[in-house]
Amino acid sequence: MARHLETTIDTFPIAGTFTISRGSKTQAQVVACVIRDGGDTGRGECVPYGRYGESIDSVAAQIAEIAPAIEAGLDRIGLQSAMPAGAARNAVDCALWDLEAKLDKRSVAAVLGLPPMRPLVTAYTISLGEPEVMAEQARKVAHRRLLKVKVGTGDDESRIRAVRAAAPESEIILDANEGWSDETIRHHLAIARQARIAVIEQPLPAGRDAILATIERPVPVCADESVHLTADLAALRDRYDAINIKLDKTGGLTEAWAMRQEAKRLGFRIMVGCMVGSSLAMAPALLVAQDADFVDLDGPLLLAEDRHPGLNYEGSLVYPPEASLWG
Repeated sequence: MARHLETTIDTFPIAGTFTISRGSKTQAQVVACVIRDGGDTGRGECVPYGRYGESIDSVAAQIAEIAPAIEAGLDRIGLQSAMPAGAARNAVDCALWDLEAKLDKRSVAAVLGLPPMRPLVTAYTISLGEPEVMAEQARKVAHRRLLKVKVGTGDDESRIRAVRAAAPESEIILDANEGWSDETIRHHLAIARQARIAVIEQPLPAGRDAILATIERPVPVCADESVHLTADLAALRDRYDAINIKLDKTGGLTEAWAMRQEAKRLGFRIMVGCMVGSSLAMAPALLVAQDADFVDLDGPLLLAEDRHPGLNYEGSLVYPPEASLWG
């Protein structure tokens, strides 16, 4: 039977509201790619991101455009040059990996020559809000080992201090989503150090982060919006201590795996992150995250309803996917 590619647009309600410095949303819209080959099916999911000029419609159109080539036999190696990096390629690439594993009757980890995946501790996200609201959120989840706290305002000191007081034992990642400036970064870095913050994600806008090479960084700084591909890494060594690998940025598992290897060679600490999506989007990222320094794959924990079957979360511990989900 010939290969067949299908695309679906799925919507998952968020439990409450998810807020970062760029805005809020109450639902997660994703694009899923399904590739059928005989009785076997490979699946992948992506989350289009307006920050990178993507939309649900543009991503679905990209996948539709590549569908004839996939159905004619284009593999994931050829896909890397046939599609640009981004959400659309991520969905197709992950579906091809899943299909390959199903056809070979072995896991994606085995295809890569790796041991079986193991459970990992993931961060849990505290949305941006007024300090007292963020403190209340943090207090409810203070039992979790790792929290990711959204900041990115002109005055985050009160937010940082409030969350730390509410969750005194948790390890904390700050994510400023490009919201700080040359004028505020030294102050916020100092406050972060006092608050025992583990790492700060993307404090300054991508392309306007040169100051990071010239000031003291008392807390490790992690590139997110500033890094998409393996080719970006070398130019960031003077400004960042860590990088955030997201499959929606790299354009799938193939490039994410190459990026992970090169980042380790260059001495970066590694975070593996996600957009707000379902368990299908998290599953391939879990493979990349197996020996990461920070794991931020809590997308399904932020949803009111996930895919079925989904990943198994026990508190902050996330377990490897069953083959029926992915991989």
